[in-house]
Amino acid sequence: MKKLYLLLSVLVLASMLLAACAPAATPPPEPTKAPEPTKAPEPTKAPEPTKAPEPTKAPEQPKVKACQVTDVGGIDDKSFNATAWKGVEDAMKKYPNVEGKYLESQQQADYEVNINAFLEDKCDLIITVGFLLADATKAAAEANPDQKFATIDVDYLVYDNLRGSGFAIDQATFLNGYLAAGMTKTGKVGTYVGIAFPATTRFMDGFALGVAEYNKVHGTNVKVLGWDVEKRQGLEVGNFESTDDGRKMGETLMDEGADIIMPVAGPVGLGTLAVMEERKSGLLIGVDNDWSLANPDKADYILSNAMKNMDLFVTETIGMIVEGKWQSGNWIGTLENGGVGLKYGSAWEGKVPEELKKEIEALIPKIISGEIKTVPEGVY
Repeated sequence: MKKLYLLLSVLVLASMLLAACAPAATPPPEPTKAPEPTKAPEPTKAPEPTKAPEPTKAPEQPKVKACQVTDVGGIDDKSFNATAWKGVEDAMKKYPNVEGKYLESQQQADYEVNINAFLEDKCDLIITVGFLLADATKAAAEANPDQKFATIDVDYLVYDNLRGSGFAIDQATFLNGYLAAGMTKTGKVGTYVGIAFPATTRFMDGFALGVAEYNKVHGTNVKVLGWDVEKRQGLEVGNFESTDDGRKMGETLMDEGADIIMPVAGPVGLGTLAVMEERKSGLLIGVDNDWSLANPDKADYILSNAMKNMDLFVTETIGMIVEGKWQSGNWIGTLENGGVGLKYGSAWEGKVPEELKKEIEALIPKIISGEIKTVPEGVY
């Protein structure tokens, strides 16, 4: 019994010793926290677009004022005032800094008044249209040497501040006279003038000599009513405005047998054209510009045109001001430089016989070379 008690004591003591020596129980590990979710990176902002640099503005060109003084026919005379103004309009299209202005003359007393108005307006170029403005232009150019002038149909003034122009319009009317002689059915053609002076009588000289050339080539005897080359006499209405006068002159010539008429009188010729439309007969030769374009409703009565391309002169002269390349002197429009020419009416170009057209075309080099004379010897 004693031995059993001793054995139990030893066992208890051994258990106690083992318990004392055993390591302390490791507490269970804390549960591992799930990692914070990885945040998606902030989207990278696209850089602000680089602004294109402001385009460098070309320095603004100073305005160039081109100012036209018309003759009494008005700016829309369907003739030389309108053609000159077309030159200003063409310059405005070609040069953005050109500003065009005009003043219309109602009577000759307005010429000086209108020029002075443009002098006060500080125009860069004053353009005067027509032979009748010659004296007023001359006086203004002399009194204002720093002012630039250009003038139409005046080619004898010489000043450093003036560019004049003339037109060998006789070359163009010669071709039209030849055409008229080849197209007449009555054997009579006619012409008349608004006011007779060298720039207008050249029209009639060329016309009459063109008819004479056709007669010479073809052995015909077409007569010209309204102008005698040798006597320097013809029909004159005394103005460039009255369509009533053009009507009377047209009636007179048509009653005398002329079936083709060339009025050299600006808007006055519209009166003649009206008579042809009323009678439903006759053909007209326009002057200065294309009358079939200016009067499309009457194109059937417009055979051809003696073109005076003064718009080329005006545009070119304005260009000299813009580009700083001013040249004074006098420019002469010819067949060779395109300043004058024949243009068929829009309704008649396809009706003129090809053989006659070829004959007319063959005259041009002969006129340019001087082989054929289009004005009387010693007159101009």
